[in-house]
Amino acid sequence: MKITFITVGKTESTYLKQGIEQYINRLKHYTKLLIIEIDELKNTKSLTTEQQKTKEAELILKKIAPTDHVILLDENGTTLSSVQFASYIDKKALSSVSNLVFIVGGPYGFDASIYTRANDKISLSAMTFSHQMVRLFFVEQLYRAYTIIKGEPYHHQ
Repeated sequence: MKITFITVGKTESTYLKQGIEQYINRLKHYTKLLIIEIDELKNTKSLTTEQQKTKEAELILKKIAPTDHVILLDENGTTLSSVQFASYIDKKALSSVSNLVFIVGGPYGFDASIYTRANDKISLSAMTFSHQMVRLFFVEQLYRAYTIIKGEPYHHQ
């Protein structure tokens, strides 16, 4: 199973880039991970929030195949423990899913068309994090999930 991680905007902070790279390198032992960074929209002052979300949605939807299983990282999604998230990943790997696509939206969230296309919504926390930090937290949790699945000692209970 392949995993695709789509984000709107690029990671700018050096320390976050380094952390993300560290977990991406670790994940190579477990899965094929493709990261797609969609450029932030330019000249948005004349656009409403809804127009911005619609334009971001068009760019996101171009990166998704009809057979992809799409999961939004959304504050209103289901909150899972790390063990539950590992179980979720494992079940998808054992089913007919060939590509899991996780998406972090832009600063205003997702357009209705993205919610319609999504198969699931997962919340990483009840707290709100910057879009920059969510990327690091997600790849760390993905790595943690694979170590849990493999019974490796990274996760402690």
